[in-house]
Amino acid sequence: MRNLRLRWKESYSPILLVSPAIVYIFFFSIYPTLTAIFESFQTPLSSNTLSNYQGLIFFHLTNAIENTLIVSFGALAFQFFLAFIIAGLLAREFRGRRVFLTIVILPWGVATIVAAFVFSNIFPVSPPFGGYMNSFLALFGLPPVNWYSGYNSRVLVLILSDSWKNTPIVALILASGMTGISQEIYNAAALDGAGPIRRFLFVTLPNLRNFILIALVIRGISEFNIFAIPLVLVEYNPPFLTTLAYEFYSSTSSIYYSYAASTVLLAIVLVFTLVALKLRRTA
Repeated sequence: MRNLRLRWKESYSPILLVSPAIVYIFFFSIYPTLTAIFESFQTPLSSNTLSNYQGLIFFHLTNAIENTLIVSFGALAFQFFLAFIIAGLLAREFRGRRVFLTIVILPWGVATIVAAFVFSNIFPVSPPFGGYMNSFLALFGLPPVNWYSGYNSRVLVLILSDSWKNTPIVALILASGMTGISQEIYNAAALDGAGPIRRFLFVTLPNLRNFILIALVIRGISEFNIFAIPLVLVEYNPPFLTTLAYEFYSSTSSIYYSYAASTVLLAIVLVFTLVALKLRRTA
């Protein structure tokens, strides 16, 4: 009897311990998601229809998805570029390292809506040639720039705004991985004639593979759901740039269209995650 109790505890105790977390995830994550997917195929007049998805075309679905993908991958590329530089510095011991670390982390502690408001003053919509950035350019005798005159400059403003806020978390993840790489490996590679670029490509990157994947998935999912920064910037200039999340906040008039929009966004996130995991397995 005692052995039976011990076996029961060994078999079912872990399940009982994690059951509250399972129930929480189901009711607050899985169930709402499945409900939204089901409702996206319903309308007040019919059931099991694609009319909600067809209606999204009239809300500039194609442009919103295109903008979301461009901003997301552009921001990810820029954030990883900066994060590798910052992480390389943080992985070394130097005077003032703690101060530098504090400065790096500071933007991450700023609320997203506040970061968006800050950049709306750096690159203001009205007046078109004002703002702190144009004042900085004037110090070097350069002419002011209308940052909202073209599509590329608009995307640049959004990428810079988002990257300033979110690069620190990517840098911290990469720095935690770099600190675990033995210096002896770099020394051995240097003795074999590998320069800085080759050491980065063949020593640093392979050892950071798991950390890069973690940062990529975390930031990638957040980038596809970018909302607050376009909300602040777009509010002052509606033709500026709309992402998928913002488009359906401002344009969608039916709750059923919103369900369809959220399902499309979920599909994009899942595809991105699966691709990232596939790259992890093949790497």
